[in-house]
Amino acid sequence: MEEELNQKIEAAVVEILRESDMSTTSEAMVRSMAGERLGLDLSSRGRKLFVRGVVESFLASQQDEDEEAVAADASGSGAKNEEESAEQAEADQEEEEEEEEEAGRSTKRSRRPKEFDDEGDLILCRLSNKRRVTLQDFRGKTLVSIREYYTKDGKELPSSKGISLSVEQWQAFRNAVPNIVAAIKKLEGSD
Repeated sequence: MEEELNQKIEAAVVEILRESDMSTTSEAMVRSMAGERLGLDLSSRGRKLFVRGVVESFLASQQDEDEEAVAADASGSGAKNEEESAEQAEADQEEEEEEEEEAGRSTKRSRRPKEFDDEGDLILCRLSNKRRVTLQDFRGKTLVSIREYYTKDGKELPSSKGISLSVEQWQAFRNAVPNIVAAIKKLEGSD
């Protein structure tokens, strides 16, 4: 019964991903739409992790398909020699990295294995032993959480010390970073 339900959830999630604009669709949005289509609550930790796995699997398969298409295009054109193909692949890689950096994603970060905390939230960055930045879904909203953690019964749990920002608040903060950096430099230079 559970396997059959998982297959239905997976099919709905994949269908939504195929229909969606991947540049504006979040995992939380996909999970919410799938839940609505199926008439299910997918907000439990286990369901979140299951949907996350389906989304990651879909994205990995899309990336593989894109790479295969590029390879087929490169090998299928008889006019290009191997050197030109290698140069084009390198240029494509540089362009992709620039686009990812412009979008606020580090290419190095995207190649690192994803790490999740005990609550199932994606760990984006560890600021120290006790502080980290996570991406979480809370009541259907995607939040960037900068929080201090503590250990209890062998689990690392979030404390009340920290802040959670909506995507809009995070974008406003990100846009303010150059001004913050300039202010820090100015303050440090006045010593």
